[in-house]
Amino acid sequence: MDIQWYPGHMTKTIRQMQEDIRLVDMVIEITDARVPMSGRNPDIDRLAQGKARLLILNKADLADEAANAKWVSFFREKGYACVLTDARARASMKAVTQAIENASLEKQEKDRKRGMKPRPIRAMVAGIPNAGKSTFINSFSGRATAKTGNKPGVTRGKQWIRLSGKVELLDTPGLLWPKFEDPAVGEKLALVGTINDQILNEEELALMLVRRLKTVCPGVLAARYETDESLSDLALMEEVGRRRGCLIKGGEIDYKRTAALLLDEFRSGKLGRITLEMPEEFV
Repeated sequence: MDIQWYPGHMTKTIRQMQEDIRLVDMVIEITDARVPMSGRNPDIDRLAQGKARLLILNKADLADEAANAKWVSFFREKGYACVLTDARARASMKAVTQAIENASLEKQEKDRKRGMKPRPIRAMVAGIPNAGKSTFINSFSGRATAKTGNKPGVTRGKQWIRLSGKVELLDTPGLLWPKFEDPAVGEKLALVGTINDQILNEEELALMLVRRLKTVCPGVLAARYETDESLSDLALMEEVGRRRGCLIKGGEIDYKRTAALLLDEFRSGKLGRITLEMPEEFV
């Protein structure tokens, strides 16, 4: 399955961001901790050149803890300020505040030497769809200022979030790039819910999930569904359907319900904390 998704509003979004980048001091990029590299839009990297940077690995509570630590080290070695967050938990925002201040120290010092009065740091918040940008902004600000939803494409226009104190945030819509050169990137983004499920064949996607989980975290499916992972991908999926009662008249497997179950239990963390890619793959 060749997975590509680039709605028309994303072209408008990148043009607007190109105009707005001059208004900000830094770019806060949100990526999904389960796919830290695949979830980074190369257009954002190009757009943010010359700006202070902060990379946030969000949904870290759904990703493997050891993998989280490896990814933070990986990005910091490449010169990024990098923080792990669960955007739903305000407690993880303390580290973000400190990271923003640290990342903007050079800019603040230049302003001071020019005799400019201190002003709030202006930061553009950018990232792929459904990475948790709006949830992050709401947690960081302590109030519901940005629209949220457990599906891609909720934020459609820019909005300034003016916080008391030292930071102003510019929220932007989730942004993908026009073509995934590596099919595995599109697959991983679809699995974590970045791609709109309505354009996908969920049964095929669930089979991709089964195949990938058998490789990256063997034993997880067997433990959750009491099944044999030596089965073929399709046979294993069918066994999950039987064990969970996803059946239609005559006792046949309801593949649609089975696929939805598998995808939901992975995305919600019911299968455990799982990371789909590791830094060693990108050295």
